Amino acid sequence: MWTYYPDLLAKPVPRYTSYPTAAEFGELDPDHYRQALRHADGDVSLYIHIPFCEKICFYCGCNTAAAGRRQRLESYLDALHHEIVHVASLLPPSTRIRRISFGGGSPNALAPDDFQRVVDALFFNFAAPDPTISIELDPRTMTREWAAAIERVGIERASLGVQTFATHCQEGIGRVQSEDCIVQTVDWLRDAGVTSLNFDLMYGLPGQLMRDLEDSLQRTRVLGADRVALFGYAHVPHIVPRQRAIDDSNLPDQRQRFAMAELGYTYFATHGYVPIGFDHFAKPGGDPLARAAFEGKLRRNFQGFTDDPSDILIGLGASAISSFPHLLAQNEKNSGRYRMIASQDQLAANRGIRRTADDRYRAAVIEQLLCQGRAQLGACLMREASEALRPFLDRGLASVDRQWLDILPEGLPYARTVAAIFDRYRQPQGRVFSSAV
Repeated sequence: MWTYYPDLLAKPVPRYTSYPTAAEFGELDPDHYRQALRHADGDVSLYIHIPFCEKICFYCGCNTAAAGRRQRLESYLDALHHEIVHVASLLPPSTRIRRISFGGGSPNALAPDDFQRVVDALFFNFAAPDPTISIELDPRTMTREWAAAIERVGIERASLGVQTFATHCQEGIGRVQSEDCIVQTVDWLRDAGVTSLNFDLMYGLPGQLMRDLEDSLQRTRVLGADRVALFGYAHVPHIVPRQRAIDDSNLPDQRQRFAMAELGYTYFATHGYVPIGFDHFAKPGGDPLARAAFEGKLRRNFQGFTDDPSDILIGLGASAISSFPHLLAQNEKNSGRYRMIASQDQLAANRGIRRTADDRYRAAVIEQLLCQGRAQLGACLMREASEALRPFLDRGLASVDRQWLDILPEGLPYARTVAAIFDRYRQPQGRVFSSAV
């Protein structure tokens, strides 16, 4: 179905969960963030970062640490509570929290009672009439008590870090979890009222064969995942030191990764799922993500593809990123420094970028290409991109009709590479990102 063009995949590109990307963030005056909060209006989404896991996986590039030291975890939660109160006090009365997402790390590295207190603090301090709540979970540390907390809070959406069902691949990335563990977690979550369940899967893992991936795809479908995110593993040990524990002599090469991505797309597209981009999938009918894709309302933010229509996302916790039309602001990454700043009732955002009109224009083009597969370009941008687009047009991966640029079905795996053409920050010898496939 797809043709492999190695020259078009030679340069790593961002995932574009924002534009400009976090790689372009520089030092930010917290007052810019303060003013953005004070001028927020309407529907707002919240993201709460819990940078702890019971067990740290070798591959993980997230800002997370082991949850073993109770004192460190308690001081982090104390700082988070301070930040919740401070940020909420700056928002005008017209704002309403419509979405709340918990990520990490693994939020279920917390004790259920600690998690409940965070939820109570959010509802006490923010105006949040019946928000949609989602959470990321580690099946290895899921318990019946946690499922009960999820039911009490009314969480509707959950995402499980499954990655692979192949034992030898699990061992290679330091994430060993039995199928029984995952099945039990699914049963608990369904009984707790979770109606949208996502499985995160990976390809390009050490020792992974096509049959290993196909087996994981089949098990995911049988277990009834409503959504699937199929990511290519990015091996960048010079950026993520813990990846040095992974044997890189046994990683699939670029052509094999391409074949794996195609297998995943073909499998889900022919087994009852709607493709979202080329590496996400959702069941049609009632799933809001599939509906948003069908209606042309799909969006992209720091959590990936989303049906969230809000232009304002407020991040709470260490390294969490907030997004406003004119500003991207990231909290202090280091957990210790974050605890010190937030506990003193100071805003923790100290990195970011103020978005120009040109940034917002290019951000809209990139988002439309990744979410809808097409974008309308102005004459200036069309002229600027014409030479870089030529290889994609000549090979039938994209087409241009007047001012409309379309990514054709053959071009789906190259979508991020096409989007990168409109990234004015990206230099030929620029920063290292993950492979486009």
